[in-house]
Amino acid sequence: MNATQAVGRLIAVTGIDGAGKSTLAAALQQACTVAGLPVILVGKRTVNVQGSPELSRYLDAVNAVVYRRDASVGQASGDHYWLLALAAWYTLQDQLVVRPALQAGTHVILDNTHHKILARYAVNPDVPTGLAQQVFAHLTPADLILFLHVAAEEALRRKEHFTPLEAGRTGPTSDDFVAYQQRVTDALLAYADDAWAPIDVTTMKPDDVLQEVTGLLHERRILTVTA
Repeated sequence: MNATQAVGRLIAVTGIDGAGKSTLAAALQQACTVAGLPVILVGKRTVNVQGSPELSRYLDAVNAVVYRRDASVGQASGDHYWLLALAAWYTLQDQLVVRPALQAGTHVILDNTHHKILARYAVNPDVPTGLAQQVFAHLTPADLILFLHVAAEEALRRKEHFTPLEAGRTGPTSDDFVAYQQRVTDALLAYADDAWAPIDVTTMKPDDVLQEVTGLLHERRILTVTA
């Protein structure tokens, strides 16, 4: 990066399952691209390491272990293992994809940050909360964290179906999903600081969410984007 090149900005999106994180992240990337801004969208399937097929293959292999494994393997491995496996994935993606992009002056839209994982472990009595915080503490801090706050009942309506993990393995009913996701919401709110921008999206359409987000970016002097 030359002396006059600006560092990219990191905008992260978090929220419970069904909040609309991926929808917003994709729409925001598109809006930035239309505005002529250099931007990439980074999600849990992003494995491309610029200029390095070898590192891309390695990142893809780690992704396969973490996200593309048999469900029975996941449950058998235990919560401590998955905390460390997820920390390894987020660490590699941060080191190999996010930081180089920011240093090159490219803005990064980060879909589904580690905060939801922290929140899930915060409501898990079997793993110390401090351990979960520690293994993610080194990740690049975001310039803005968009917290899509949605009522758990509305999240369920949007999803229609949910996995045992999305109900915290507490039970198979809709009430189990709603109760667990509410606990995760409360845990997420506990992490909020000045970098967070909570947006109640319960009754909002995706276009309205995007418009509010672009206004926030302009207001906080992070990026100028027109929805």
